[in-house]
Amino acid sequence: MSSSEFPAFVQNLSEADLPFVGTRGLLLESESGQILFIESDIEAPVPEHSHGDQWGVVIDGKIELTIGEQTRTYSRGDTYFIPAGTVHCARIYPGFRAVDYFSDRDRYRSVSVTTQ
Repeated sequence: MSSSEFPAFVQNLSEADLPFVGTRGLLLESESGQILFIESDIEAPVPEHSHGDQWGVVIDGKIELTIGEQTRTYSRGDTYFIPAGTVHCARIYPGFRAVDYFSDRDRYRSVSVTTQ
């Protein structure tokens, strides 16, 4: 992963255990949900899935999202909303950076990062 444009205090968050190859997520957890700071330097497919409500904003790059039956490409400054239970999939493009809020408090789990 190349250097992140997220500020140092965001980079110090716990890393999220993401099932998507080539992506990195930093996780902020609360009683009301999770905030994921996500980035990718490669093209990464995200298979169909569903979960609780998700709202996001693209910070940089682009993502192609299929939400239900509608496919749209989102880029810097665009926001998206995925209602709870809606099946969706995505294609993340190199240089993608976003902030996503999930209503599920346990959408992702944090992992310990070992430095050498």
